[in-house]
Amino acid sequence: MDAQTQRRCLLITPARNEAEFARRTLDSVVAQSLRPAKWVIVDDGSTDETPAILAEYAARHPWIEVVSRTDRGERSVGPGVIEAFYAGLERCDLDDFDYICKLDLDLDLPPGYFEGLVAKMEADRRLGTCSGKAWYEDAEGRGRFMELIGDEMSVGASKFFRVSCFRQIGGFARQVMWDGIDCHRCRMLGWKVCSFRDESLAFLHLRPMGSSHRGILHGRARHGRGQYLMGSSPFYLFASAAYRLASPPYVVGGLATLWGYLAASATRPHRTVDREFRRFLRRYQWLALRIGKRAAAERIEAEMADRFDSGRSPSRESAAVAACAGAA
Repeated sequence: MDAQTQRRCLLITPARNEAEFARRTLDSVVAQSLRPAKWVIVDDGSTDETPAILAEYAARHPWIEVVSRTDRGERSVGPGVIEAFYAGLERCDLDDFDYICKLDLDLDLPPGYFEGLVAKMEADRRLGTCSGKAWYEDAEGRGRFMELIGDEMSVGASKFFRVSCFRQIGGFARQVMWDGIDCHRCRMLGWKVCSFRDESLAFLHLRPMGSSHRGILHGRARHGRGQYLMGSSPFYLFASAAYRLASPPYVVGGLATLWGYLAASATRPHRTVDREFRRFLRRYQWLALRIGKRAAAERIEAEMADRFDSGRSPSRESAAVAACAGAA
């Protein structure tokens, strides 16, 4: 057995009312060529058949553990999802694993997904987090579309991290846009971030990104609000919203993103990220507007290479996001 197949992967899945999709995700993980060493699924107060389905699979596969939480009344994306993630992580010792993945329970993964991601990580020791690309089927039957996540980000539905990198950035922030903050924190510490366009790593998102709570338009508005909380430049947000006008849901999706950002700008909710992070983020965004996201990310990753240290303990730069991760 080679070194790659000996790598130990930990999956943690926050889940609530996923009975419609759970079996497809469970079956696709069970069928993986590189099976996870442990999979902790946190049932976050489901009121449908999700608990029964999870119990069935846990009884058949000893490497699956189910953690049950009380019903909070409704799905809570952003901080609620990450709270559930940490409820699962509390049951594990990260020292026992090489890789950790936050995995949603509404995905259909190709059989070589985790083996492929590990191979990418093993080939580049600076690669801190990565994923494949997420696709979804249009509700009106017009075909499949790739979700609008740039190559310079890892997809939130399948966040695959090197454990040492995950520790250095202080884990996930418990707020909307946690899945953007982590990528930028990685680059601040000299790590690389990527989502690969390889066909062998493409996975199906059974429910389009942002549609799990009150529908997709509410999700787009939430994304705009999250961009404000993360500290995004208004010029960058306007360009991003304009770009989304041409993607489903056409026109209104982009407008909802813009509305979410403007509404947050008017009420000015508290931002948990620090000034250093916001400066770093806005420099990346200005570069992205000038030369494109991928080229901007590559330039910054080259500039930050001297800060990379794969073995160091969590550092001063990660203190703020660690505080975010611990905030309610």
